[in-house]
Amino acid sequence: MITKTHLIYFSPTKTTKKIVEQIAAGLGSLDSEHHDLTRMDAGLDMQFVDGLAIIGIPVYAGRVPEIFLNRIQNLSAAGIPAVLVALYGNREFEDALVELRDVVTSKGFTVIAAGAFVGEHSYSTGKQPIAANRPDVADLQNAKEYGTAIAKQLNENIGAFPPEIPGGVPYKERAPLGGIAPETNRELCTLCATCAKVCPAFVIRVDRDVITEADNCIMCCACVKYCPEKAREMKHPVVEARREMLVKNCSKRKEPEYFL
Repeated sequence: MITKTHLIYFSPTKTTKKIVEQIAAGLGSLDSEHHDLTRMDAGLDMQFVDGLAIIGIPVYAGRVPEIFLNRIQNLSAAGIPAVLVALYGNREFEDALVELRDVVTSKGFTVIAAGAFVGEHSYSTGKQPIAANRPDVADLQNAKEYGTAIAKQLNENIGAFPPEIPGGVPYKERAPLGGIAPETNRELCTLCATCAKVCPAFVIRVDRDVITEADNCIMCCACVKYCPEKAREMKHPVVEARREMLVKNCSKRKEPEYFL
């Protein structure tokens, strides 16, 4: 039996967190500890010496987000097993899981399983939905069953360590970020500062207006998703073109993939 599970994740819109939590539930751990990197500006400075880690990230254009890599610079492990989770917006996860495997292995974790799950795309809107409302009930149940399968593998000491994970090395070129950010509709905005409170990059300030440092925006759209007045919009022409492409080419439902 797994006595302790460490949940390590970066999850601006809580979709990755939901999957990680369900896998942990399936594992049946007696003790779960959350390490939420989303608003942890200084990063996680600790060594994991016991239990099992579930490490989850959203996929950014086929790669692990740089902001996540920055926040685990001082993280290490003493060989404890790790389950990897990549959550993508129904397009492709590409090299993200392979990159995550390489990164956490270099930190001292032993990768025993990995999974690619689908969550609502950050560019999804009511009028142009992309994997809207995912992970849904079926996704969460699949994640829980996946956790149960991992626990069985550990208890029976079966399976190949590490598992075969699809993806390329060298990784695909990282898509540049910065210069594009959501905008604020002043007629709707009440200056409640919810956008600033949820921004994982800490680039939003609210005083007499909402000021966004677009150069350092990671385009996660957490501020758009959580604005209670629907006053934040991602409507840059580049994003609108990508959104149209995603709606056209990535609307067919994809299912989770597991690697044990």
